[in-house]
Amino acid sequence: MTLPTTALATLDDVPGWFFDHDQALFAWFLDRQNRLEFSGDLLELGAYLGKSAILLGHYLLDGQRLTICDLFEAEANDVENAAEMEQYRSTLSRQVFERNYLAFHASLPTIVQGPSSVISGQVAPASCRFAHVDASHLYEHVKADIDACRTALQPDGLLVCDDFRAPHTPGVAAAVWGAVTSGGLHPICLTDSKFYGTWNDPGPVREELIAWLESFGPGSHETQTIAGDTVVRIASWQPPRVEIRSLAGAAIADAVPAAEGATPRRGFPRARRIARDILPPVITRALTRRPPA
Repeated sequence: MTLPTTALATLDDVPGWFFDHDQALFAWFLDRQNRLEFSGDLLELGAYLGKSAILLGHYLLDGQRLTICDLFEAEANDVENAAEMEQYRSTLSRQVFERNYLAFHASLPTIVQGPSSVISGQVAPASCRFAHVDASHLYEHVKADIDACRTALQPDGLLVCDDFRAPHTPGVAAAVWGAVTSGGLHPICLTDSKFYGTWNDPGPVREELIAWLESFGPGSHETQTIAGDTVVRIASWQPPRVEIRSLAGAAIADAVPAAEGATPRRGFPRARRIARDILPPVITRALTRRPPA
């Protein structure tokens, strides 16, 4: 994958395998949690160049923390993991991750550089509301990552696992479905790339998700039964676009006059934009929340 050489304007400009339907689902789940005033932090194991981390950071509320754990350039602690890193993540760089993230946010998340096995010592039990597992593809590592996330998540927290069905990652599939069949994990929905589940009762969030998907018309999803749970499988669906602009891209968009007859873009007054640039993040997050429609 070619690394970006120009300024990032939107999330689409950041390299990574984070497809539109999963961006839309991340946004829906995180927005639902915020609307219901879930407390708790966000956690990501495996960051690549920051595309999903940037979206996660967009949904942080005041006082909440996003923790990112990745080896980046550090050496893996076993031969198989080192071989996988060389094959799939040879372009991974903490410097590039930080540069990409700071193009969209005023400050970095909490970064733990090391194997995901160390995360239990860095994140308090039951402190997270959302966890994304996208690190190693090896069964033993993924199983340990899922177990660590179960400890880190609150009872009603959401777990997302990447590559649970890819042909080249059978270890992820084995770990995910093992957690379902014998570990108490309840699947909520499945996409081509990611598994979404919870150790809590999946019924309420699943029913809300189905109602939302049905608003896009027939064919957006189907339901199947797996291990006694009703599971939503995302089918032929044109997801709503998740538009996240970089700090520079937002400034440019705010400065461009609306076309004649166009609906004005909701933006920040000039004073708010200036405040965003000079005040601490804990203050600017409150100031830069978009006004209601």
